[in-house]
Amino acid sequence: MTDSYLDPLWISFKTVLTTTVITFFIGIFAARWMARYSGKGKNIIDGIFILPLVLPPTVVGFGLLLLFGRNGPLGEFLSWFGTTIVFSWPATVIAAVIMTFPLMYMSAKAGFEQVDINVENAARTLGASEWRVFWTVTMPMAWPAVVAATILTFARALGEFGATLMLAGNIPGKTATIPVAIYFNIQGGHNDKALILVAIVLIISFASLAALAYWKRKTPKTAIIKLTD
Repeated sequence: MTDSYLDPLWISFKTVLTTTVITFFIGIFAARWMARYSGKGKNIIDGIFILPLVLPPTVVGFGLLLLFGRNGPLGEFLSWFGTTIVFSWPATVIAAVIMTFPLMYMSAKAGFEQVDINVENAARTLGASEWRVFWTVTMPMAWPAVVAATILTFARALGEFGATLMLAGNIPGKTATIPVAIYFNIQGGHNDKALILVAIVLIISFASLAALAYWKRKTPKTAIIKLTD
Protein backbone atom coordinates (compact mmCIF):
# COMPACT_ATOMS: atom_id res chain seq x y z
CA MET A 1 0.00 0.00 0.00
CA THR A 2 2.88 2.32 0.77
CA ASP A 3 4.21 1.81 -2.75
CA SER A 4 0.97 3.18 -4.18
CA TYR A 5 1.89 6.54 -2.64
CA LEU A 6 5.66 6.42 -2.93
CA ASP A 7 5.80 5.48 -6.61
CA PRO A 8 3.91 8.55 -7.91
CA LEU A 9 5.79 10.75 -5.44
CA TRP A 10 9.17 9.43 -6.58
CA ILE A 11 8.28 9.67 -10.27
CA SER A 12 7.01 13.24 -9.83
CA PHE A 13 10.09 14.15 -7.80
CA LYS A 14 12.43 12.94 -10.55
CA THR A 15 10.34 14.53 -13.27
CA VAL A 16 9.99 17.90 -11.56
CA LEU A 17 13.68 18.25 -10.68
CA THR A 18 14.84 17.20 -14.14
CA THR A 19 12.28 19.47 -15.79
CA THR A 20 13.26 22.45 -13.63
CA VAL A 21 16.96 22.08 -14.45
CA ILE A 22 16.38 21.67 -18.20
CA THR A 23 13.82 24.47 -18.39
CA PHE A 24 16.06 26.77 -16.34
CA PHE A 25 18.91 26.69 -18.84
CA ILE A 26 16.79 26.62 -21.99
CA GLY A 27 14.51 29.33 -20.65
CA ILE A 28 17.15 31.82 -19.53
CA PHE A 29 19.14 31.58 -22.74
CA ALA A 30 16.03 31.89 -24.91
CA ALA A 31 14.86 34.80 -22.75
CA ARG A 32 18.23 36.55 -22.87
CA TRP A 33 18.37 36.20 -26.64
CA MET A 34 14.85 37.50 -27.18
CA ALA A 35 15.30 40.36 -24.70
CA ARG A 36 17.98 41.85 -26.98
CA TYR A 37 16.77 40.51 -30.33
CA SER A 38 15.25 43.12 -32.63
CA GLY A 39 15.29 41.35 -35.98
CA LYS A 40 12.50 40.16 -38.23
CA GLY A 41 9.90 37.76 -36.91
CA LYS A 42 10.42 38.64 -33.25
CA ASN A 43 6.70 38.61 -32.51
CA ILE A 44 6.28 35.28 -34.30
CA ILE A 45 9.15 33.67 -32.39
CA ASP A 46 7.83 35.10 -29.14
CA GLY A 47 4.38 33.72 -29.91
CA ILE A 48 5.77 30.25 -30.64
CA PHE A 49 7.62 30.23 -27.32
CA ILE A 50 4.49 31.23 -25.39
CA LEU A 51 2.02 29.09 -27.36
CA PRO A 52 1.98 26.07 -24.96
CA LEU A 53 0.77 28.40 -22.21
CA VAL A 54 -2.50 29.18 -24.00
CA LEU A 55 -3.12 25.85 -25.72
CA PRO A 56 -5.04 23.09 -23.91
CA PRO A 57 -2.49 20.63 -22.45
CA THR A 58 -4.16 17.77 -24.31
CA VAL A 59 -3.56 19.59 -27.62
CA VAL A 60 0.11 19.99 -26.74
CA GLY A 61 0.24 16.33 -25.70
CA PHE A 62 -1.36 15.24 -28.97
CA GLY A 63 1.18 17.29 -30.91
CA LEU A 64 4.01 15.65 -28.98
CA LEU A 65 2.43 12.26 -29.62
CA LEU A 66 2.43 12.95 -33.36
CA LEU A 67 6.03 14.10 -33.15
CA PHE A 68 7.43 11.28 -31.02
CA GLY A 69 5.02 8.52 -32.05
CA ARG A 70 6.06 5.51 -34.09
CA ASN A 71 5.22 7.28 -37.36
CA GLY A 72 6.35 10.72 -36.23
CA PRO A 73 9.59 12.29 -37.52
CA LEU A 74 11.41 12.12 -34.19
CA GLY A 75 9.83 8.77 -33.35
CA GLU A 76 11.13 7.20 -36.55
CA PHE A 77 14.57 8.75 -36.04
CA LEU A 78 14.84 7.43 -32.47
CA SER A 79 13.63 3.99 -33.55
CA TRP A 80 16.82 3.63 -35.57
CA PHE A 81 18.66 3.60 -32.25
CA GLY A 82 16.15 1.28 -30.60
CA THR A 83 14.73 4.07 -28.45
CA THR A 84 11.09 4.87 -27.84
CA ILE A 85 9.90 8.01 -26.07
CA VAL A 86 6.15 7.41 -25.94
CA PHE A 87 4.98 5.75 -22.70
CA SER A 88 8.39 6.08 -21.06
CA TRP A 89 9.66 8.15 -18.14
CA PRO A 90 11.53 10.62 -20.41
CA ALA A 91 8.13 11.38 -21.94
CA THR A 92 7.00 12.84 -18.60
CA VAL A 93 10.00 15.18 -18.65
CA ILE A 94 9.50 16.23 -22.27
CA ALA A 95 5.83 17.01 -21.68
CA ALA A 96 6.61 18.97 -18.51
CA VAL A 97 9.42 20.94 -20.16
CA ILE A 98 7.19 22.00 -23.05
CA MET A 99 4.39 23.05 -20.69
CA THR A 100 6.61 24.91 -18.20
CA PHE A 101 8.93 26.62 -20.69
CA PRO A 102 6.59 29.60 -21.34
CA LEU A 103 6.50 30.50 -17.63
CA MET A 104 10.28 30.38 -17.32
CA TYR A 105 10.74 32.24 -20.58
CA MET A 106 8.26 35.05 -19.92
CA SER A 107 9.38 35.75 -16.36
CA ALA A 108 13.10 35.59 -17.16
CA LYS A 109 12.66 37.73 -20.28
CA ALA A 110 10.92 40.41 -18.21
CA GLY A 111 13.90 40.38 -15.87
CA PHE A 112 16.46 40.64 -18.67
CA GLU A 113 14.56 43.50 -20.28
CA GLN A 114 14.96 45.47 -17.04
CA VAL A 115 18.75 45.14 -17.13
CA ASP A 116 20.38 48.43 -18.10
CA ILE A 117 22.27 47.82 -21.34
CA ASN A 118 24.67 50.64 -20.40
CA VAL A 119 25.89 48.58 -17.45
CA GLU A 120 26.54 45.64 -19.75
CA ASN A 121 28.40 47.91 -22.18
CA ALA A 122 30.47 49.29 -19.32
CA ALA A 123 31.57 45.74 -18.47
CA ARG A 124 32.50 45.16 -22.11
CA THR A 125 34.65 48.31 -22.18
CA LEU A 126 36.52 46.89 -19.17
CA GLY A 127 37.44 43.85 -21.24
CA ALA A 128 34.82 41.37 -20.09
CA SER A 129 33.83 38.70 -22.60
CA GLU A 130 30.18 38.21 -23.56
CA TRP A 131 30.09 35.04 -21.46
CA ARG A 132 31.43 36.88 -18.44
CA VAL A 133 29.11 39.83 -18.99
CA PHE A 134 26.16 37.46 -18.98
CA TRP A 135 27.10 35.56 -15.81
CA THR A 136 28.60 38.40 -13.75
CA VAL A 137 26.48 41.36 -14.83
CA THR A 138 23.27 40.38 -16.61
CA MET A 139 22.32 37.36 -14.50
CA PRO A 140 22.89 39.01 -11.10
CA MET A 141 20.75 41.97 -12.13
CA ALA A 142 17.98 39.75 -13.50
CA TRP A 143 18.35 37.16 -10.75
CA PRO A 144 15.17 38.04 -8.78
CA ALA A 145 13.03 37.43 -11.86
CA VAL A 146 14.95 34.27 -12.75
CA VAL A 147 14.50 32.80 -9.27
CA ALA A 148 10.78 33.62 -9.31
CA ALA A 149 10.51 31.99 -12.73
CA THR A 150 12.31 28.88 -11.48
CA ILE A 151 9.97 28.49 -8.51
CA LEU A 152 6.92 28.89 -10.77
CA THR A 153 8.41 26.34 -13.17
CA PHE A 154 8.87 23.86 -10.32
CA ALA A 155 5.28 24.31 -9.16
CA ARG A 156 3.86 24.09 -12.68
CA ALA A 157 5.85 20.93 -13.46
CA LEU A 158 4.45 19.30 -10.34
CA GLY A 159 0.90 19.87 -11.52
CA GLU A 160 1.34 18.93 -15.19
CA PHE A 161 -1.30 16.41 -16.23
CA GLY A 162 -2.82 16.66 -19.71
CA ALA A 163 0.26 16.57 -21.93
CA THR A 164 1.91 14.01 -19.64
CA LEU A 165 -1.06 11.65 -19.86
CA MET A 166 -1.15 11.93 -23.66
CA LEU A 167 2.57 11.29 -24.20
CA ALA A 168 3.60 9.18 -21.21
CA GLY A 169 0.35 7.46 -20.29
CA ASN A 170 -0.42 5.87 -16.95
CA ILE A 171 2.08 3.14 -16.17
CA PRO A 172 2.30 2.57 -12.40
CA GLY A 173 5.86 2.78 -11.14
CA LYS A 174 7.07 4.22 -14.46
CA THR A 175 5.09 7.18 -15.80
CA ALA A 176 2.27 7.66 -13.28
CA THR A 177 3.04 11.06 -11.75
CA ILE A 178 1.02 12.40 -8.83
CA PRO A 179 -1.60 14.24 -10.96
CA VAL A 180 -2.04 11.17 -13.19
CA ALA A 181 -2.31 8.90 -10.14
CA ILE A 182 -4.92 11.22 -8.60
CA TYR A 183 -7.04 11.09 -11.74
CA PHE A 184 -7.00 7.32 -12.07
CA ASN A 185 -7.55 6.75 -8.35
CA ILE A 186 -10.69 8.90 -8.57
CA GLN A 187 -11.76 7.05 -11.70
CA GLY A 188 -11.29 3.77 -9.87
CA GLY A 189 -13.23 4.91 -6.82
CA HIS A 190 -10.16 5.09 -4.54
CA ASN A 191 -10.95 8.54 -3.17
CA ASP A 192 -8.97 7.95 0.03
CA LYS A 193 -5.75 7.42 -1.93
CA ALA A 194 -6.54 10.38 -4.16
CA LEU A 195 -7.06 12.63 -1.13
CA ILE A 196 -3.66 11.73 0.29
CA LEU A 197 -1.97 12.52 -3.02
CA VAL A 198 -3.94 15.76 -3.28
CA ALA A 199 -2.75 16.71 0.20
CA ILE A 200 0.86 16.06 -0.85
CA VAL A 201 0.48 18.28 -3.92
CA LEU A 202 -1.17 21.05 -1.88
CA ILE A 203 1.62 21.03 0.70
CA ILE A 204 4.39 21.17 -1.92
CA SER A 205 2.57 23.80 -3.99
CA PHE A 206 1.86 25.98 -0.96
CA ALA A 207 5.50 25.68 0.13
CA SER A 208 6.59 26.78 -3.36
CA LEU A 209 4.32 29.82 -3.29
CA ALA A 210 5.46 30.67 0.23
CA ALA A 211 9.08 30.47 -0.92
CA LEU A 212 8.26 32.77 -3.84
CA ALA A 213 6.55 35.30 -1.57
CA TYR A 214 9.47 35.19 0.89
CA TRP A 215 11.97 35.68 -1.92
CA LYS A 216 10.12 38.70 -3.29
CA ARG A 217 9.91 40.25 0.16
CA LYS A 218 13.59 39.75 0.93
CA THR A 219 15.01 40.65 -2.48
CA PRO A 220 16.33 44.22 -2.63
CA LYS A 221 14.92 46.45 -5.33
CA THR A 222 18.35 47.33 -6.65
CA ALA A 223 21.53 45.37 -7.08
CA ILE A 224 25.12 46.49 -7.04
CA ILE A 225 27.17 44.68 -9.67
CA LYS A 226 30.92 44.33 -9.33
CA LEU A 227 32.42 44.77 -12.79
CA THR A 228 36.05 44.23 -11.89
CA ASP A 229 37.94 41.84 -9.69
